[in-house]
Amino acid sequence: MSIASSEFVEAASTQADSLGLSDAKRVFVDHPIQDATDTEMREKADAIVADVIAALTTSEPLGGS
Repeated sequence: MSIASSEFVEAASTQADSLGLSDAKRVFVDHPIQDATDTEMREKADAIVADVIAALTTSEPLGGS
């Protein structure tokens, strides 16, 4: 399972495919993150909590949200 910035959806898919992990679950947080304040990062993290829990607790591929 990976978490990445939404800027890297295509790159994450390409990397997973090249490693033979096409079905690996991926969750994406709104971009950008580099300049985000602590408060903004908490908000971004809060926004994906349900997706992360689903990725960790389901056996079905999520397709990268």
